[in-house]
Amino acid sequence: MFLMDKKRKYFGLLLVIISLLFSFMNARAQEKTMVISKDLKWSERMALSIMKRDPKAWQIDNNEKPKWDYKLGLMMTAFENLYNKTQNPVYFNYVKEYYETVINDSGDILNYKLEDYNIDYINAGKGLFEIYKKTKDDRYLKALQLLRKQLETHPRTNSGGFWHKKIYPNQMWLDGLYMGTPFYAEYTAEFEQGKSFDDIVKQFEQIHQHTLDPKTGLLFHAWDESKKMDWANKETGTSPNFWSRSIGWYMMALVDVLDFMPKEHPKRKELIQYLNEISKAVAKYQDKSGLWYQVTDAGNRKGNYLEASGSEMFVYAFAKGVKKGYLPKNYKKLAEKGFDGITKKLVTVDPDGEIHITQVCASAGLGGNPYRDGSYEYYISEKIKVDNSHGLGPFILAAVELEK
Repeated sequence: MFLMDKKRKYFGLLLVIISLLFSFMNARAQEKTMVISKDLKWSERMALSIMKRDPKAWQIDNNEKPKWDYKLGLMMTAFENLYNKTQNPVYFNYVKEYYETVINDSGDILNYKLEDYNIDYINAGKGLFEIYKKTKDDRYLKALQLLRKQLETHPRTNSGGFWHKKIYPNQMWLDGLYMGTPFYAEYTAEFEQGKSFDDIVKQFEQIHQHTLDPKTGLLFHAWDESKKMDWANKETGTSPNFWSRSIGWYMMALVDVLDFMPKEHPKRKELIQYLNEISKAVAKYQDKSGLWYQVTDAGNRKGNYLEASGSEMFVYAFAKGVKKGYLPKNYKKLAEKGFDGITKKLVTVDPDGEIHITQVCASAGLGGNPYRDGSYEYYISEKIKVDNSHGLGPFILAAVELEK
C-alpha cells in the first residue's frame, strides 16, 4: 500500500512537471510566432521586436546571465521613455523586472564595485529614478545613493573632470559625459536641491576646452591630460579622430542634462550654446542618405561606412533639441531626414513584422589590451553587428522624440 501511494505521488509530480514544461514551451512558441503589426509606430515595432527576441532585458546582446551594464542602462532609458509616451505597462514591467534581477533587497548591485571607478557603471542607474518613484522600494533608493557615492570619490583630472575609468587614468572620453552627467543631474535635482550643477557643467567645459577641433567644429573622441598615451597628441593630448558615436554620446548628454537644470542657472545658456555649436558642425557631415559615417568627417575614405548608432544619436539630439527650444527649427528637418535614412537603409523587416537594425559598430575605445590606437584604420576595423544594443536603444529614443 505504501509503495502504491509513493508511486501515485511520483506519477502525479511527473504529470505536473510535464504540464509546466509543455506550458513553458507553448509560451515560447507563441512568443516566436507573434506577429508585430506594421501599423504600429517605429518605436513600438522595435521595442516589441526586442522583447520577442529577448523576453528578459538582461538577455539583450546575447548575454548568458544578468549583469549591471551601461548598454542595458541605455536600453532601460529607451524603454522608460517609450512607456512615458505610450503609458503601456508592458514596457515599464520589462524595465522593472531587469532592476529586480540585478538589485537585491539590501540595495546591492550585481557585479558592481565602487572601487573600480568606472563611469560606465553610473549610466545603468538612470532607470532607477522612475522605478523608485513608482514602487517606493528602498532598495532602489539605496542603489541610487551607492552610485552617487561613487561620484563623490571618483578620480578626476587636475582640472576637475571625471576620469573615464580608473584603468584609464587622466583621461576624459566623450562617452563618459553621457555615462555620468544625466544621472548626476537628475540626482542633484531630485535629492540635493541642485547643489552639483556647477560641477556637472564643469565636465562639459573640460571636454569642450580640450577636445574641440577649431577647424571642423567637431570633438575628438578623447583627451589624455598627461599626454603620455601613445594615441594622444603630444601637444594637445587629444585622440586623432572623430568617432560619430562618441559625439552622439556627448550630444545626448547635453539635451538630457538640460531636462533637469534650472532655467535660472547662470550656466544653462553655456550648455545650450555647446549644443548649437556641435549641432552646426555635425549637420555639415550628414550624408545625402540622411545618415552619418562611422568616422564623421571621412565619408569618402575607403572602408568608412554609414553607421547606425551615431546617426540615431544625432537624430535624437536634433529632435529633442528642437522640441525643447534649444535648437533652431530647421534641425527638425535634419532629424526627420536622418530617421528616414535609418528606416530605409539600415532597418530590415521579417515576414512576421520583427525588425532589425544593421550596421552598428559593436564597440570602440582607446588603449587597453589589445591596444586601440584611435587611428582611422582602427575605427573602421571594429566589428559591425546587427541588433547590437548601441543601435537598439538610440533607435527607440530617436523614434519617440519624432513620433506624434
